[in-house]
Amino acid sequence: MKNIPISAMIGLFFTGLYFLMAVLAPFIAPYGMSEIVGDVWEPSSSEFLLGTDSIGRDLLTRLIYGGRTTIFIATMATILSFVTGSVLGFFAAVSGGWVDQALSRFVDLIMSIPSLIFALVVLSVMPTTTTILIVLMGLLDSTRVYRLARAVAVDITVMDYVEAARLRGEKIGWIIFRETLPNALSPLVAEMGLRFIFAVLFISTLSFLGLGVQPPLADWGGIVKENKEGINYGIQAALYPAYAIATLCISINLVADWILNRTTSLKGGRG
Repeated sequence: MKNIPISAMIGLFFTGLYFLMAVLAPFIAPYGMSEIVGDVWEPSSSEFLLGTDSIGRDLLTRLIYGGRTTIFIATMATILSFVTGSVLGFFAAVSGGWVDQALSRFVDLIMSIPSLIFALVVLSVMPTTTTILIVLMGLLDSTRVYRLARAVAVDITVMDYVEAARLRGEKIGWIIFRETLPNALSPLVAEMGLRFIFAVLFISTLSFLGLGVQPPLADWGGIVKENKEGINYGIQAALYPAYAIATLCISINLVADWILNRTTSLKGGRG
């Protein structure tokens, strides 16, 4: 603990707190997720710590369950994007030739379309389910991971130890997972934090626009949308989920920066 900087400890605390609340949501939420328990936009009180929302549901309960949904979708989408993007990026770099060119040009084509517009078009013709959101976000984000993984792997594949593995007759899978991946982890870990942040912001944006998480499920972007009119009357119900989004994103970024610095220094020490 003595070697962990204060910024990383703060990031770890809030990140752990949000993930723990997401896991324990059914046990710590004061009320049911969709249960109407009071009047519209009641102020904070001993009964409702953050007040109520636009139809009288407990806002703290909505935030806890909303965090569970937001974190779950963002986590699954980030995992999908990294599995897809890194494997394809490494495969393209190791294979080279027309395989590399074909994959890279396809990724360039997808990236030329703004992600939000692409998602809005797809979601306008497909059912908006949690699975669809995860797959769509994961595949769209995998293009960014692909570009990073390929760029890192191109530098690694010219190293002597990779050439030695080729001369030994190792298969492409060995070169990707045993030679390339371990030496590319440092930038990928930092990028994973950024991709998770992007996923949180992206799902929140989609929900705010009405094409993300659908009722009766709650997520932070949807809670902002449901309570945005209250801002005109000085009611802060829409600001609480915004604070949660900002806190989680900053915390993840602090943790990612610490892990990047630590893995980089360890690599330098071994060299």
